[in-house]
Formats: sequence, C-alpha cells, structure tokens
Amino acid sequence: MKLTVLGCYGPYPPAGGCCSGYLLQEKDCSILIDCGNGVLSRLQACIDYRKLHAVILSHLHADHISDIMIMRYGLEMAYNRGIRQEPLALYAPADPDSEYERLPYKNAYTVTGIDCGDTLQVGPFTMQFRKGVHAITSLAMRVQSLSGTLVYSADTEYNKGLVELAANADLFLCEANYQAKDLGNNLPNHLSAAQAAEVASAAGVKRLILTHHHPESDLQVSLAEAGKYFPQAELAREGLSIDIQQS
Repeated sequence: MKLTVLGCYGPYPPAGGCCSGYLLQEKDCSILIDCGNGVLSRLQACIDYRKLHAVILSHLHADHISDIMIMRYGLEMAYNRGIRQEPLALYAPADPDSEYERLPYKNAYTVTGIDCGDTLQVGPFTMQFRKGVHAITSLAMRVQSLSGTLVYSADTEYNKGLVELAANADLFLCEANYQAKDLGNNLPNHLSAAQAAEVASAAGVKRLILTHHHPESDLQVSLAEAGKYFPQAELAREGLSIDIQQS
C-alpha cells in the first residue's frame, strides 16, 4: 500500500500549496481520498486521473472537495471519447444535502452516499467509517489491505472513537490544524498537533503523520507540541510518498 500526499493544508493553502488530497495505491488500484483545491494538478504528476478506480470524500467542505467540480469536465470528456468506459465511482457523506446534490455531473461520476458504520470494498482496500466531531458530517476512515492499515482522521475534534478506529494502525494520517494557543481560544472543529499525538499514543499506532496544516502556522511549533506525546511524529508535505506495511 502506497500513500502519496498531494495536498495537506486547510482551510486554504499557502502560496503554491494545495488543500487536502491523498492518493492511495496498491497493485493496479488507485483511489483518491479527498480532492481539495490544487489536488487535480498534483494528481496528474503521479497518475492519469482518468484511470482512478474511486474517489472517497471524507466530508463536503470546499477545502476537501473543490477540485471534484473541475475533474468532472475531464472525466466527462474521457467518457464521451471512450477513454473511460464508465463514470468514476464517487463516495461521500450525504450531508449537507445542498452540497451532496451538486456532486453528480452528466457521465463524470456515479455518486454513492456513505455514513458512519458503513464498510466499503474498493479493489484490495476495505474501508470502515466513523463519524468525527465537526461542523458537518465528517467521516474518519480505516483502510485495510493485506499489506497494511491506514487510518485517516479527516476533520474532527478530539473524540475517543478516533482512538478506537486508529488502534494499532501502521500509519495514522491525522489532522493537526490547531496548536495549543488555538485550543486556549476554544476554537472548534479540529484537533491540535498535541491532541493528534495523544490519540496516536493511546491507539498504539506505528507511525504518525500530521496533516491539514494551517497555512499561517509555524509547523515546527506543531511538531514540537506533538513530540511531547509521540516523539516520532512527522509533518505531511506535498509529494511525500509512504509505503505502508505491516510491522
């Protein structure tokens, strides 16, 4: 199982950066997890996006889905020209209704709703979903194959369910949008770097990658705060590729 970070910022990117998007590959199967602004461009440096097997959207905030609205034009053309034989499978929570109803577009996508407790099989990947604590429905996910286990927090506040979902994962890709100063101001909807590390430690994960960086934060501060609870914590960066294997 190979994970490539395409974008790792939110709720907006810095100059030259991209919002959330992660390419997951094993054998001949490629799936995209989230598709924020700038992700389609970065994706094409890795693979032909027209050969994706599925896209999984953790939630329907713009920094996680905006390039879905652009990719559809290329997919429709690929379908009409016979490059793709069927629409691309797109999975997303159906909340809010207004955003979910915008996802279908001609022959670009086959849109299917997902929810907490669902299990999804895409090629070699088995995916389980658990609801986080966010302004809208946001689904953390545990992705398993014969080679390893990835857990992705999506956007969420701290919750015990995330510890259970991440238990013994080979790689925990966890949002860390906040720092200690932000929690002191009672900001909602996201984890701090320290909280992400606390979850990783409690869950006994093998490796922690911090993502969903705020573009105005000093990331070395985030890394230092996480290191108090999980000394091996790492920062996601665009272009980072990780081979995920059972240890």
